[in-house]
Amino acid sequence: MNPKTLVIFQGKKIRRTWFNDEWWFVAVDIVEILTNSKDPKGYLKDMRRRDEGFAQGWVQIATPLLIDTPGGKQKLNCISTKGAFRLIQSIPSKKAEPFKKWLAQVGYERVQEIENPELAQNRAKEYYKVKGYPQEWIDKRLRGIAIRQELTEEWDKRSIEKKKEYAILTNEISQATFGVSIKDHKKIKSLDPKLKNQNLRDHLTDLEMIFSMLGEKVTTEITKKDDSQGLKECKVAAKRGGNVAKKARVETEKEIGKRVVSKKNHLSVKKTKELA
Repeated sequence: MNPKTLVIFQGKKIRRTWFNDEWWFVAVDIVEILTNSKDPKGYLKDMRRRDEGFAQGWVQIATPLLIDTPGGKQKLNCISTKGAFRLIQSIPSKKAEPFKKWLAQVGYERVQEIENPELAQNRAKEYYKVKGYPQEWIDKRLRGIAIRQELTEEWDKRSIEKKKEYAILTNEISQATFGVSIKDHKKIKSLDPKLKNQNLRDHLTDLEMIFSMLGEKVTTEITKKDDSQGLKECKVAAKRGGNVAKKARVETEKEIGKRVVSKKNHLSVKKTKELA
């Protein structure tokens, strides 16, 4: 079996597959590890009988996907990371307790951040410090996050659907600013598109971040000035904002004698310890 289709937890294997731009994990593998059940399929059925809410939402949580097995490819119920958290919450196992406590802590911190947004910024700063990023880079990254948030707040007001349309508009800005799509920019940085923790913004150089911020900030101002509504009008604003950043980038490249888009990345920064 391809090792990329496996993830190891406490020395045991959880099968996974790439679906809808994220990893999906075999539900019975998670159940087996957290319960030591000899019949994880039966245990999962019992869970659905015991937990009415879990049973009612099972269709939304689980999706049958093709998985490699000793007998060949078979369709097995798989769950996303979000679904895995919901599954873990329903398992009365001591092994699941660390996950439950972590989820409770994350939920508590999220409530705190809503009441005091500065806490979210401080936690982001600590996250990047632990990862090994230099302080000057962190300061620019946090400023970029603030500019990005201001832009998405404007989009929220203008009937833009999150995730899919956000991605379309963001790519419009990036394509205009850098002359390459986000997908191609990731390739230049040698990032793996299947790894969600490899956010392109976390691998930008100082100059790339500066022009990215410029494109998004100008897009925000154009969107507000024109009172752009809906995807079509916001795309026009995004392209115009990106073009402003493009002009500045082109002039910069003439002056410094090299391209702003760089192969440099932060793949070598210190890695945080994973749960084991």
